[in-house]
Order: sequence, then structure tokens, then C-alpha cells
Amino acid sequence: MDRNPSPPPTPPRDEDEEEGAGGDCIGSTVYSKHWLFGVLSGLIQMVSPENTKSSSDDEEQQMELDEEMENEICRVWDMSMDEDVALFLQEFNAPDIFMGVLAKSKCPRLREICVGILGNMACFQEICVSISRDKNLGQVLLHCLYDSDPPTLLETSRLLLTCLSQTEVASVWVGRIQEHPAIYDSICFIMSSSTNVDLLVKVGEVVDKLFDLDEKLMLEWIRNGAVQPQGQPQEDSEDQRVFRIVPCVLEAAKQVRSENLEGLDVYMHILQLLTTVDDGMQAIVQCPDTGKDTWNLLFDLVCHEFCQSDDPPIILQEQKTVLASIFSVLSAIYASKVEQEYLKVEKGNLIRVLQNVEHCQKKPENSAESNTEETKKFDLTQDYFHLEILKDISCEFLSNIFQALTKETVTKGLKEGQLSKQKCSCAFQNLLPSYSPVVEDFLKILYEVDKTLAGDLEESFPSLKVQT
Repeated sequence: MDRNPSPPPTPPRDEDEEEGAGGDCIGSTVYSKHWLFGVLSGLIQMVSPENTKSSSDDEEQQMELDEEMENEICRVWDMSMDEDVALFLQEFNAPDIFMGVLAKSKCPRLREICVGILGNMACFQEICVSISRDKNLGQVLLHCLYDSDPPTLLETSRLLLTCLSQTEVASVWVGRIQEHPAIYDSICFIMSSSTNVDLLVKVGEVVDKLFDLDEKLMLEWIRNGAVQPQGQPQEDSEDQRVFRIVPCVLEAAKQVRSENLEGLDVYMHILQLLTTVDDGMQAIVQCPDTGKDTWNLLFDLVCHEFCQSDDPPIILQEQKTVLASIFSVLSAIYASKVEQEYLKVEKGNLIRVLQNVEHCQKKPENSAESNTEETKKFDLTQDYFHLEILKDISCEFLSNIFQALTKETVTKGLKEGQLSKQKCSCAFQNLLPSYSPVVEDFLKILYEVDKTLAGDLEESFPSLKVQT
């Protein structure tokens, strides 16, 4: 689970506190119950009716947080990462206090900290379940997704992702989000307009988790986000709807691509999830501009950023999941046969990926050292699993491309170096025997272009039966 960056250190203790530390400590920690009560009482006072009914002259002051109070509540934020403290806060009904702050306070920093504390507390299953089942608190927290303050949005997204990751309560949050269509608008606005990479990554993780958990919600967001072109008659515009979700995802992906590989991976996986339903594919390819934008971004990533000719093969270990999503989406667009003029694929890059997969599977390595043999074994198994997924997707995509090749495109590919004996051998090695008909048809074309190369390849793969 995600944790917040550590705020200031824990509060100092005076001599009197040290003497009574035994009975004043929270659980097995050195944190003081008395001090914590004082901080929470201060929070209660801040949102009491007497303090919230201030004049307009005091509104600016309400937006600010007293430095001493900020330091103390930040210490609680830090302390809440400890399970004993989190449980103590739960027993003291601290979530209700934080809910009052979120409902009444106009101070962005205070709201951010309170959501952050709840996010830390939710990392512990028992507390997560309790927070999730509180309908009023749930409503207040979801309302925080409409906030204009990026740090508050970030902490809210972290909290929501933590709860969605708990199987016992994930459906509760999915149901609440379905009841609030405006959340879709807020998330689309963040993805399409924010330049805060941390926020974009976390919001992307929330969307990815939601789509993965509930296909119905994904379909609702796709359909509800479709708008009719201006001036278009209702009866004639069904096939001309503009889907909002894909442009928003693409914009966010462009923002995070150069700064956060994991974030880019998340947004590519969102696109991949969209291709698993017909409405999602329509959202990608039905509008020519959206289809071209999606293709161009993914094509640029494959051809100019990932798995380059001068990259060591092992770098594929870091890129395997994002490449799998990218190739899956490209393959789906390619198979849709929409706007043929932009469906041009760098076959050499696909083959290079397959070559590097072979290398990584022969000599598996880990980017991070593992402490135990069990962990190493688990990591290697996970790596192999993801490499196999990438290999399967790449082979399917490559087979689709091979089926579309003509004598002219093969001639051009040989001339430009996209096709060579080595690359064709790698392609055949991976495509056979699952895609034998595709390989055989390609070999027939190759015989018309370069008989020597075709003959060498057929000799290397005796299972091929090509009539020449």
C-alpha cells in the first residue's frame, strides 16, 4: 500500500511525560496518549460552530493553518503509519473528527493532512473495513474528488486506491462511485488538464483498478462520456459520437511518459482494458482523430522510446508490461482495419522484442536484489510470466501484420532492413507452429521477391510446406 512522505519527527516529551510514560504510551510505541488527545481536541475546536461561523473578514484566515497546529497534526500523520496508533485513533473515533474537518474546513492543507491520516489508517485491514462501511464518511471522502487542491486530490486518490485494493470492501466503493456520475467528470478533468505527475499516476491507478474490478462501470464511463457533435441531428449522430475517455487518457499518458514509466504503464493498461469491450474499441477508433492520436502515441513509444536497437536486451525486463499493453492496443486497432493509411508498423521493432524475450528467458535477471531464495524464485516466476504474455501478444500482432504484407511491402521491408534472414528466422521461430498458415503464405510472397532467402528459411524450418 502507498504511504505518505514522512512529515516532521515525533513530538518531544518533557520530564513529567517521561515519568508517566508507562501508562501514557499508545500500545508498544513511545507516543503519548495525552498529547494525541490534545491535538484531536484542537481539531474539534477548529470545526466547532463557534469557530466556523466567522465573518467574511476571517475567511482568509480560515484558509490558513496555524504553524504550530500544522506541525502537531503532521506528527499525527507520521504516527498514523504505526498500527498501534492507527488502532488507537480508530478507538477514539478520530475518523469522525476528520470527517467533520473535511465537511467544514476551508483550509486546503488541513484537508490534505486529514485525508492523508485516514489513508495511512486504511492500510490496516480492520480499519479499512470500518472506514469503508461508514456511509457518511464515504460520501465525504468521495466529495473530496471534486476538490481543486492537488495535494488533497492526491491523498484522496491514495486512500481510494487502498480501499479498492481490499477485496472485502472494494465493491462498496465501486457501488458508491457508480452512484456519483460527477466523479467521472472530475477524473476526466484531472487527466486532461493536470500537470502534476504524482496526481496523474495515482488517479490513473484508481481508474485502472475500477475498470479491472467492474466492467459495468467501465462501460458506463465510456457511454456516459460520449457527447454528440454540435449541430448534428440526434438520429444521425449515433455513429459520430465523440468519446471523452480516450482523449483524457492519452493526454495524461503524454504528461507522465517522460517522467514516470510506472505511470505510463498504468495508462497503457487502461487503454488495453478499453479494447476488451466493443464500446471501448469504438471509443478508440470510431472518431478518426482519436484513432490516429492513439496510434501515433503508441507507435512513437514503440519506435523511438522502447526496445531500441542500442538498448541491452535485459532492459526489456523493465519494459515488458508496458510493451505488452501497447502491442495489445496496437494489434486491436490494426485488426479493426480503420483508416488504413496510418496502420503502418515497424515490423523490426516487434521482432527485436521477440529476440530480447528469448534472451531474457535464457538468462533471467532481476533489477533488484532479493533477500531470500524464495523471493528470488517468486520474482523469476513473475518475470517469466509477464515475458510470456508479451511474447504471446507480440506474436499475435506480428501474425496480423504478416497477413497484410504484399509483394511490394516485403520488397520495401528487405530494402530498408526491417526484414532480413535473422529477423525472419526469429519471427518464424516464434510464430511456428501456432501461426503456420500465416508463415507459409508469407514465404510464398518471399519466394517471388528473394528466392535465395526464401529457400534458406525453408531449409531452416523443414515443417514448412511451400509450393513453389
